Amino acid sequence: MRDINWIKQQILSENYQFRKHALERASERGIQPLDVKEALLSGNIIEDYPDDQRGHSCLVCGKTLLGSYLHVVCGLFDDIVWIVTAYEPEREDWIDNITRRSAQ
Repeated sequence: MRDINWIKQQILSENYQFRKHALERASERGIQPLDVKEALLSGNIIEDYPDDQRGHSCLVCGKTLLGSYLHVVCGLFDDIVWIVTAYEPEREDWIDNITRRSAQ
């Protein structure tokens, strides 16, 4: 598994790309690409998906410069980070932006 430091290094090295879906959904949600970059640079991996059918991915929780929490799903492929989607965590789904509420 790639760790958060590897992801941050790829972001700093401009070794990342947004999937079309990620750009569309982020735009719909009022999230700018710079917000996603800031969240990845300040964040930590909170869930790992090694068996994702699209390839190894993970969920990163971080903050923008304005202090908003963002969740970013990243695909981890060779030497690049793919931004799959980004969203603000919903209170009904997350206890503290990091801990997922159990399904009831």
